[in-house]
Order: sequence, then C-alpha cells, then structure tokens
Amino acid sequence: MAFNLEKFAETSDRVRWEDLDFDTFETQPLDEPTLRVLRYMCDVEYHTSCYLRDLLVTRSHRSEESRGFMTTWNREEFWHGEALAAVLGRHGIVVDYDELKAKRIKLGWKEALGPTKQGTLSNLVGDDFLAVHNAWGAANELSAVAAYRRLAEQLAHPALSPLLKRIAQQETRHVAFYTTQARMALERSAAAPKIVRTLMQTAWRPVGSGVMDDSEVRYVMGHLFTGQGEALDKLDQSVANLPGLDGLQIFRTAFARLGVTV
Repeated sequence: MAFNLEKFAETSDRVRWEDLDFDTFETQPLDEPTLRVLRYMCDVEYHTSCYLRDLLVTRSHRSEESRGFMTTWNREEFWHGEALAAVLGRHGIVVDYDELKAKRIKLGWKEALGPTKQGTLSNLVGDDFLAVHNAWGAANELSAVAAYRRLAEQLAHPALSPLLKRIAQQETRHVAFYTTQARMALERSAAAPKIVRTLMQTAWRPVGSGVMDDSEVRYVMGHLFTGQGEALDKLDQSVANLPGLDGLQIFRTAFARLGVTV
C-alpha cells in the first residue's frame, strides 16, 4: 500500500464520535473485561507522546518524511485516546493526565532512560535505524488495527463498534506509512534486513509492553487473540512480506512468550 504524506497531512482529522449515540451505554453498558481492555487501549494511545519523544532523539528525526508523519500521527493517536476516554467516562471511569503522569512516574528509571536507550540504539545501528523504526512501527500499527477490529467484532455494540472501526481505519493509514518507509529502508541496505530480523525476533513485544504490567498485557492480548491463530499468522505474513524478512514470525513468538493460546 503506497503512502502519500502530503495527502495524509491535508486530510488528517481527529476521530469523530459526536454522531454516535453514547446514550446506548446506559441501556447496553460494557462489561468489566471490555472496559479493562478499553482502559489499556486508552492508556497506550495517550502514551504516544512519550513514544514520539523517544524517537525524536534518534536518526528518524533527520528524515523529513518521518518528522512530518510523526507530528500528525501523534495528534491522531491523542484523539483516539480522547475517544476511548469518553467511552470510559460513560461508565464512571475517569482517565486524566494526572493519573497517567503518576503511572509514568511509577515506571521510574525505565521511563527516564527511554530516550537514552533509543538514542544509543540509533547510534549503534546507524542509518539502518530507519529500517528498524519503520518495520517496528508497521508491526505495532498492524496489531492495533487487528485489536480494534477484533474488539468491534466481539461486541457488535451500536456505539462502541463503529467508533473502534473508525479508529482502526485511521490506523490503516499509519500502517501504510510505516510499510512504505520500511520497504524503502530495507531495500537500501544489505545489512538492514539482518538487523531488523534479529531485533524484532528477539525484542518485539505487543504494544503497551514496558508501559503496562506484564499481567495486564497478557490479559488484554488473551482477551483479544485467544484462539485467533489464523489472524496472527496474517499479521506475521504482512511483516514477512517486507524485503528480507521472509519467514519472520514475531507475533507467534511474542504471544507464545506471553503464554497466550492462539
């Protein structure tokens, strides 16, 4: 899927939910497991500003395409968080920045060292870091699309499901950017595919890992993807279709480490 950065910036808009009847949450409230998953998703979306901060100390900030995309991407992800927070608010769950800040402070040195770790990795890998960043981003966004669509299908809720599908649709454009950039970066360097393959096979984890407790990551991924081996295989194939990454199975590997039966 090709990506046009100029068109993306021109057409980008916050996800809309004003036309959805949130009053249906009064008559069809969400169950506790769903609310737990939504809270996880909301926290991850709001955490995007920290991911952006970490990436801006890497070689990615030298790329005009990456800088332009990440600015708009950060805004869209923020509004995804706002939309999910609005749903949670209808169920008496208030998500505010003070609480999120406290969660980040709780991470302590892990959070503080985020930019340092990314900067060090970028310097070690060199120009091939763009391949790592974009292949990793493609995997993250692919999994986000799958998660939102899966939850929408599980519920078939008249208000939440359309909202989740709208968020997923915006995420597909993020997939397109990362896939396009990853493909170009992987084709530019003979070493890049080897570096990306090694790092992703050994270190990739579902989005939210490192921010959320392992038990929470396991719960959410289990709720969404237990018994969804075919769906995970499709995600793996999407990543493996990138130049030099054939046969890579990061999703199967990561979910096996979590102990999620797919």
